[in-house]
Amino acid sequence: MKKLMLLLLAVTGFTATTMAQQINVSINIGKQPVWGPVGYDYVDYYYLPDIETYYYVPDRVYIYRNGNEWRRSVTLPARYEHFDVYHAHKVVINGVNRPYLYHDKYRKEYYGYRNKHDQIAIRDSREQKYFVNRDHPGHGQWKNDKHGRGKQGRGHDKH
Repeated sequence: MKKLMLLLLAVTGFTATTMAQQINVSINIGKQPVWGPVGYDYVDYYYLPDIETYYYVPDRVYIYRNGNEWRRSVTLPARYEHFDVYHAHKVVINGVNRPYLYHDKYRKEYYGYRNKHDQIAIRDSREQKYFVNRDHPGHGQWKNDKHGRGKQGRGHDKH
């Protein structure tokens, strides 16, 4: 009986951990920048081959080289002030801690993606799952509808 209880506790603990991880993954959609590409429910880093820069989603910071050092900033440096993050190609990197430390690998692997403009940005998506992002143009309406203040929740529409 003790063995059965221990097994049951182990299975329950594993299931709870797995569910918590799945919930955490879905939360990441709201943290992704609206210039990120659609199609990814979870992102750790974006690599921007055009400017050889990384973006760390959890901290919302760009990571770029300045001389021999990697710098972190909430904005791109002045030298990239005209760079269009919405239309540039973004490479999603998950499961790699500090990928910029392996920059030569990523630069070589994704060099061919420079000057590609082949991704739809989250901002331009009409999929409701992206409306959770507070910077998405549809966020306000989604928030109203979710809280019963949208058209469906008013009850004043003419029939």
